[in-house]
Amino acid sequence: MNLVIDVGNTFIKLAVFEGKRLVEVMRVDREELLKALKNIFEKFPEIRDALVSSVGKLSGAELKAIAVFCPFQELTPKSKVPFINRYGTPETLGMDRVALITAAYYNYKLQNCLVIDAGTCITYDFINKETEYLGGAISPGVRMRFKAMHEFTHKLPMIEDHNFNNIIGDSTKSSMISGVVHGTVKEIEGFIADYKVIYKDLTVILTGGDSHFLSKRLKSTIFAHSNFLLEGLNYILELNKR
Repeated sequence: MNLVIDVGNTFIKLAVFEGKRLVEVMRVDREELLKALKNIFEKFPEIRDALVSSVGKLSGAELKAIAVFCPFQELTPKSKVPFINRYGTPETLGMDRVALITAAYYNYKLQNCLVIDAGTCITYDFINKETEYLGGAISPGVRMRFKAMHEFTHKLPMIEDHNFNNIIGDSTKSSMISGVVHGTVKEIEGFIADYKVIYKDLTVILTGGDSHFLSKRLKSTIFAHSNFLLEGLNYILELNKR
């Protein structure tokens, strides 16, 4: 069995795989990591290999704690990947984006794929049917947009609950929600449309924390995968075992 640990900007996800099958997912705050590891290994003592992918870097002490439970490898720019990387600065490419493209490679072989990860930031990553990763785009995520409006103005509130569907906001709060939500949806639709001008046979995958919320508002045909990044990390772990 495999354990993959995805250290994001906001949460840490731990996922257990038996072969390609995802059998357990936990999302925890950073201070809960050691307790979560203990629980995972008590429940799945068959885990033999682990991979750590860290956007929000783990400390040396935290990495040593993981090693107590299981041998692990860290995902780095030197890790083996199955696709051809055409990114101009591969050393700056986020490991989360590497994992997403790996998942696209294995799940949608020989297809032009645009992977959209709607999390803290919204990332757009493209791999063509020749298995070349060409790059993409990065923009602020939904919560980051609300936070920016709150922090860079004197009077706009911080929005936590963005349940509002009308295009016309009838209050400051609903106007902010309309601007952020509809603006984000229009951005995503615009990127998809632009890619489809170049690649008629485009497959679009939407994942990340806001994927379910956004997928209901998108007109484009997409495949929503909530655990796409974790699957990609497991593929990389298997590839680097060999």
